[in-house]
Amino acid sequence: MIEPELAAVFVGSTVRLAAPLLLAATGELVSERAGVLNMSVEGMMLTGAFAGAVGSWATGSPAMGLALGVLCVLPVAWLQAFLSITLRANQIVTGIGINILVLGATTLGYRAIFGSRSRAEIPGLDKWAPPGLADLPVLGEHVFRQTWLLYAAIVLILGVAWVMRSTSLGLAIHSAGTAPQAAANSGLAVNRIRYGAVLFTGFMSALAGCFLSIGDIHTFTEGMTSGAGYLAIAAVIFGNWRLGRTLLACVLFGGATALQFQLPAMGVDIPNALLIMLPYVLALLAVGGLVGRQVAPAALTLPYKGH
Repeated sequence: MIEPELAAVFVGSTVRLAAPLLLAATGELVSERAGVLNMSVEGMMLTGAFAGAVGSWATGSPAMGLALGVLCVLPVAWLQAFLSITLRANQIVTGIGINILVLGATTLGYRAIFGSRSRAEIPGLDKWAPPGLADLPVLGEHVFRQTWLLYAAIVLILGVAWVMRSTSLGLAIHSAGTAPQAAANSGLAVNRIRYGAVLFTGFMSALAGCFLSIGDIHTFTEGMTSGAGYLAIAAVIFGNWRLGRTLLACVLFGGATALQFQLPAMGVDIPNALLIMLPYVLALLAVGGLVGRQVAPAALTLPYKGH
């Protein structure tokens, strides 16, 4: 029988670990719905984590760190958009190239600013709980008291869901990724829509990266995203390019990661390497189509030669 407190800790950890995936996957879903695959989500998240940490450390203000994180990721997103939309380069190759570039740049910057073995604690975003929920026994402290960015992310994701489902902008995004020529014939600027979608992915990935560094552990480490960007892309595929199912996939990946800490605390003797592998095994099953038939947007990764 699982103790209530351990169960609450597991739920809280699942929510916390899923939050950056939720942000990044929501941005990536919008971009893929518009026809652009951003393999560079990993690099965007890492840039956001690094810039957010440096900004918070240098100014003493986590809010300034968050703003700097977003500002520094937007040029990375613009580079991805320019290469894949304007130059019509291979989206997978350019994305992986950007990830490698960012990993090297952030590692160099980290060692230059903090030192090769520094684990300097930096000012982080405050925790908050909705009124009344914080006072609930057991659940209040472990589940509902989270960094305020998590609650902002929920509101933002709900806004994206409404835009994609109920507005002309959402229809335009779907059209750009499904039938770009028909969208252009109806007067839509397909490439502008795709640029906007990629930049939005950058914005969401920046928030995800800042969540990791200044929202969760209040420090930065080399390569701290550890494949979270790729998990976000896998969540979109796992969710069959639907927002609700994508969010459920993120929670599933977050729960699988939380098991790394929960099972040893419960005395379950499972090799830690297997627990570390679990989220990526689930992602592999998703990408391999072993969780159901996947139907991607028809024009995903296909360059559009118009305007």
